[in-house]
Amino acid sequence: MPIEPLPSRPSLEHLRKQAKRLLRAVRDRNPDALAQVAEHHPRGAAAATAFALHDAQLVIARRHGFASWPRLTRHLAAIAPHAWDPRAARDVESWIAHAVLDYDRWRPADLDRARAALAASPALASADVHAAATAGDVAALRALLDDDRSRANVRGGPYHWPPLLYACYSRLALPGHSAVDAARLLLAAGADPDAGFLWCGHLPPFTALTGAFGEGEDPRNQPPHPERDALARALLDAGADPNDGQTLYNRHFRDDDSHLELLFAYGLGRDRGGPWLRAFGDRIGTPTDLLVEELWAAAKNGYLSRVRLLVERGTPIDQPGRRDGLTAYETALRAGHRDIADYLAAHGAHARPLSAREAFALACLSADRDAVRALLDRHPELLAQLGPGERAELVWRATRARRPDAIQLLADLGFALDVYHVGRTPLHEAAWAGDAEMIARLLALGADPTLRDSSHHATPLGWAVHNAQPAAVAVLAPHATIFDAIGCDLVAVARTLLAANPALAAAHDSDGDPVTCYLHDRLEHLADLIDMLRDAGADFTARDHHGRTLREVLRARGDQRTLSALDDAGVNAGDEPAAR
Repeated sequence: MPIEPLPSRPSLEHLRKQAKRLLRAVRDRNPDALAQVAEHHPRGAAAATAFALHDAQLVIARRHGFASWPRLTRHLAAIAPHAWDPRAARDVESWIAHAVLDYDRWRPADLDRARAALAASPALASADVHAAATAGDVAALRALLDDDRSRANVRGGPYHWPPLLYACYSRLALPGHSAVDAARLLLAAGADPDAGFLWCGHLPPFTALTGAFGEGEDPRNQPPHPERDALARALLDAGADPNDGQTLYNRHFRDDDSHLELLFAYGLGRDRGGPWLRAFGDRIGTPTDLLVEELWAAAKNGYLSRVRLLVERGTPIDQPGRRDGLTAYETALRAGHRDIADYLAAHGAHARPLSAREAFALACLSADRDAVRALLDRHPELLAQLGPGERAELVWRATRARRPDAIQLLADLGFALDVYHVGRTPLHEAAWAGDAEMIARLLALGADPTLRDSSHHATPLGWAVHNAQPAAVAVLAPHATIFDAIGCDLVAVARTLLAANPALAAAHDSDGDPVTCYLHDRLEHLADLIDMLRDAGADFTARDHHGRTLREVLRARGDQRTLSALDDAGVNAGDEPAAR
């Protein structure tokens, strides 16, 4: 199993819950839990025979790349001062945080809040140099810079960025304002065109250029800047290094090559002496390494036109990628993209003969039933030889490649679909990606929509809601539990479930938490859900698995909005502290 990165805002309490769930799962001989122990515990599978909580904590720590549980907890303590919510800051910073793509909790709906705040208080846009850059208010910005040109690089605002980054990561498109003109003004005043930051401490850096291009693993919720190309050109004209690893990575997820054409025109692939490559070159690779990574990703994702562009630009064909050590040719075969593999072989890629297993995997991922049948006729032992890990990997690869026809073929061959990979099922992966077609196929084939991932203990529906994927939510909503319906703000679904079975208002989840604990401050229909649960007879004084009342839970979360909503509804949420 690969190392699983920590979430962007990790919680020690959440990790402790993971360890306790793992302990229970190992004692219940859950195959996925046993596989985690075998992979990450120093004693391997033997550790599962006498498994204690400290063993579970060690596995959780090592699964996240830490040598021990104490090292993990020290890491969390070290980063805790930075785990704050800029939206709770003063008005100007809160407004900026809603206008700026931060690659963490921002969603396009936040722009509505930013625009509403600005309409109510127009002075926000000129409050300081960071606000003016966010708004693209050139007049205000010019006045501020005329007064003090050093403001072009001063750090501030909710993310302690220089103004240029706010101009590039803002997603406002205000009439009479221009981020491009604001950026040019800042650059003329001495702003660094290579300004950037390490998101959650990770490389490569998120630069001004990254902000202009936007996108990423979820392009719908990480849109490009409204003036993307003009803004990118302004940065590149000012000397920004086109060898920008995060910009390139963020564009791996669709086959538009316009960004590559632009970056090649400014020297992509040639060492321009950029500051980030000088500082971290041994960790983020050379400009040639970046091109090899692009070729690897294009081969994996099936982008033949991008493969052609990169090969024509002289990208080394047989250099292995830094992620998994595979060449682009081998990656194309593993992903089922035979056309790309054939193109690379025709242009000099080393095409070694495939083993029977490799050929079988390629045929499955290509949904080539004739090839699969022929291979099984020649090698009838193939299916029996595939272990659980290999079967799970094939299902996972087909899901990530968005190949429902391949999933159908694998299911017809007897492959299980409720398999875990890095702690989540194929349904979770498809829900996060918003792949409604894949979700529908998996459900039709019997995949279980109530399974929870190992990190957040959430169902696929929870993943779809959290990542604002409405098409995925629509397909999964009919399969919602009462816990999902409440926690995901699905008022109509909750009403239907409670009408059919009012006893669900008193339900407890597998951890022993009552349904009322799923109420939280991010719910748009919070008051309606509280009224609905109250009318169905929910006990708001019921305690969670730690023995805490709902009021204690909400106080621990700092969730004043939900506390106020309960008070407004006249609900007793356990006003007295639990007996100890």
